[in-house]
Amino acid sequence: MPNAHVIGLGRSGMAAARLLKQEGWTVTVSDSKTSESLQQQQQALTGQGITVKLGYSLTLGDGDLLELIVVSPGVTWDIPILIEARNRGIDTIGEMELAWRYLKSSPWVGITGTNGKTTTTALIAAIFQAAGFHAPACGNIGYAACELALAQSLETRHGPVETRHGASLLPQSKIDWVIAEISSYQIESSRELAPRIGVWTTFTPDHLNRHKTLENYYNIKAELLSRSHDQVFNGDDPYLRQLGTTHWSKAYWTSVKGRDATPRPWVYIENGWVMVESEPIVPVDSLRMVGSHNQQNLLMAVAAARLAGIEKQAIVEAITNFPGVPHRLEHIITWQGIDFINDSKATNYDAAQVGLAAVDSPAILIAGGEAKAGDDTQWLNTILSKAAAVLLIGEAAPAFAQRLQELGYYRYEIVETMARAVPRAAELAQQDHAPVVLLSPACASFDQYQSFEHRGDDFRQLCLQNFSP
Repeated sequence: MPNAHVIGLGRSGMAAARLLKQEGWTVTVSDSKTSESLQQQQQALTGQGITVKLGYSLTLGDGDLLELIVVSPGVTWDIPILIEARNRGIDTIGEMELAWRYLKSSPWVGITGTNGKTTTTALIAAIFQAAGFHAPACGNIGYAACELALAQSLETRHGPVETRHGASLLPQSKIDWVIAEISSYQIESSRELAPRIGVWTTFTPDHLNRHKTLENYYNIKAELLSRSHDQVFNGDDPYLRQLGTTHWSKAYWTSVKGRDATPRPWVYIENGWVMVESEPIVPVDSLRMVGSHNQQNLLMAVAAARLAGIEKQAIVEAITNFPGVPHRLEHIITWQGIDFINDSKATNYDAAQVGLAAVDSPAILIAGGEAKAGDDTQWLNTILSKAAAVLLIGEAAPAFAQRLQELGYYRYEIVETMARAVPRAAELAQQDHAPVVLLSPACASFDQYQSFEHRGDDFRQLCLQNFSP
């Protein structure tokens, strides 16, 4: 049997390993870390005939006969071992590319961008599903892409399969559409992934500690769109708008600013309606999510749906019933007139600025975590205009406090942990008559949490424990 090595024992790494084992490969998985949770995953895979090495980094000896290396998204693409593998001619790809090889008979919608990916992906999946398509969301939302490929492979051979949730993952034998949220990490490790419809939501500096330059970051994103048959762009994004039809002459543009925006939009807002060319599709206020950025996400979702031939009725049904996205301006509870909102997915300055700008003011803001490189100017300006107080948590707290001081803003407290932040935020909201407590960290979560989801779940649990009736 051919030999494959999967680097990274996360959700996507486990799915890739199981898929390869199902398809007849001899599979080894390695992870440079070790922990109790990783050991549990190790036991599960070992029981399925997959070798797992924890606290181990792959080396390529002369006796190694690897045909394939699959990289999880969190593994940097230009580390020496991967460069060496590619120089040796070993097929080296990411988990998303592996899934593409097994799912490319189905058309894909690929959504990328700095911010807005998750909401746009969820909206698109909801619309396609309302239209009767079997269209699961995957990638950075929903399932790992290889989980879909594995489930389809198993179901083709054995009939419906049971997932860890105890329900049939794929009730039909064939996926009609794959709706994939695709990060820059996943694009750079994909050579052939080519969506039927590519969507680019926004573009601002992010992940520069990995991609080094803004130009490199842009080129990675652009690679996915250039391979897409149809391209949808957010015409309200300043960077993308500046490139316009000069760079993307055949793209479909969207704008909340009306039909006369530049580049001339195909989908736009007019008199409170989402319009496609001159046809009214759905009232904008049918979407219950706040913020103009969510109107932009709505337009891109409608554009993707129309390019797929989906009729107005399904779009209206999906948008009207769309509940929102966990961890993205997610309303948790209202207590004594104060809304507690979870925006844990705001892991950079731009996303956090958008979140704070979207809520009612004055707000009590909880921010901090593992800081990222980027321009914090707009975020800080929004704090000055909208935040009654800021509670700082995590590693970034001292640096954020210094930045606020430099601007003459002293209504901050370093509280360090979420457990201290939530009750203190409630006290301040009562004192300042603030209608909102907002968790919008502007940081990654890995200093205190396993993921932004873990962080948002902690916030939710603390809110419900402290303020439920």
